[in-house]
Amino acid sequence: MSGHGDAWAAQTGRTAILIAVPELTEFTDRWRSVSFSSYRPTAALTELVPPHVTVLVPWLREPKPEDVQRLEDAVADLEPFELTFSTAGQFPNGTAWLRPEPFDQVRDLIATVLAAFPECPPYGGEFPDPHPHLTIASSAQGSPALVAEAQAALAAEKIPSILLDDLTIWREGDDGVWQLTGAVAIGGDPELR
Repeated sequence: MSGHGDAWAAQTGRTAILIAVPELTEFTDRWRSVSFSSYRPTAALTELVPPHVTVLVPWLREPKPEDVQRLEDAVADLEPFELTFSTAGQFPNGTAWLRPEPFDQVRDLIATVLAAFPECPPYGGEFPDPHPHLTIASSAQGSPALVAEAQAALAAEKIPSILLDDLTIWREGDDGVWQLTGAVAIGGDPELR
């Protein structure tokens, strides 16, 4: 969600569907703790939202139970899978990121959710075919040196793989801090698996 610095990001009270990966906090904080969003320049990324891969932002302004059910239905036939991060990269605007793997499976998951909510264009329509990523530095702080540092850290350190078995729902507060408001199991109710 961070690092795009686009008009859609200036909105307040947004909701989002994310692949939250708090397990990577220790690894990513070295960059995210010194990177600041252009729309929240006084707060580091670590203060605004945990490490994540954005599935859909902005989502619905006021999601209703039937909207959450629509999300549940969209991912009910998918299988949970192991998620890893082994490569760093950078967008042309400078935003530095980690690439989720298996990339095609993550991209397909995102496409499934986007198809379920055609009234919610990703990034306000600015990036209609989003590239799955975990932002580690916003456009203002990203650099080729930072990407090289992240790539070296990925090669040298053992970071955890994560079982991706749910999508999380978040709401941005007036202070720019995102709060977890719900979750939806991938593959349906885990009690029924």
